[in-house]
Amino acid sequence: MTVELDRPATHRMLGTETLLVLGLSLGQSAVYATVSIVAKLTADGPLSKQTAALNTSVSPRPWLDLTYQLLGICFALLPVLLAVHLLARDPGDPARTLGLDARRPGQDLARGAGLAALIGLPGLALFWVAAQLGVNATLVPAALPELWWTVPVLVLAAVQNSVLEEVIVVGYLVTRLRQLRWRLGAIIATSALLRGSYHLYQGFGAFVGNVVMGVVFSLFYLRTRRVMPLVVAHTLLDVFAFVGYSLLPREWFDWL
Repeated sequence: MTVELDRPATHRMLGTETLLVLGLSLGQSAVYATVSIVAKLTADGPLSKQTAALNTSVSPRPWLDLTYQLLGICFALLPVLLAVHLLARDPGDPARTLGLDARRPGQDLARGAGLAALIGLPGLALFWVAAQLGVNATLVPAALPELWWTVPVLVLAAVQNSVLEEVIVVGYLVTRLRQLRWRLGAIIATSALLRGSYHLYQGFGAFVGNVVMGVVFSLFYLRTRRVMPLVVAHTLLDVFAFVGYSLLPREWFDWL
């Protein structure tokens, strides 16, 4: 008897796969962020007086802290490898399908820088407005000790965040939802709302800002089919936020 091993992926299989990938990555983060904002809203004191810290220290021992930081960055990228591996079952090279290759480095860098400027400048204004309205927690983009490895780790963390979010929430999710024959409006809304939801721990201003960013990035990907410029743009934004906060005078960031 011959056993058929190559079964075509059904809509149900693709839907289950998508939920599992999200559950192991940013869908899980969205659940924790939702619990976090509920905890902040029900705690004593207003939301604006509470803190949302990123890139925090794990150990007072510098070499152990560095080890934990690097392990965290590496393991956070495993869902990306899983998503690319699952996309390899489809026809064609998954890296080319996602536009996550180095075929157009100059164009990707230029487009990424343009997107970073398009998102970054209005984003700063939105964060300032949210801070004035008290709908954001006080944001601490980097809370690592001042050591020789702090800036390199922050840059690596920026790259990790960018690759994870753009590959999963844009490249992979948009690709799978199109295969599931979702309407374009629903695809864009789902990707954008997911991006906003796992930033909820920072407050409602961060949620709105990231939803807008998600709409722009999803539209860009649907038009170009390249996720690399999105990775470049997100990396630039996070490097400016993380490294800038770490190196510049703290009083420059009192408005956060």
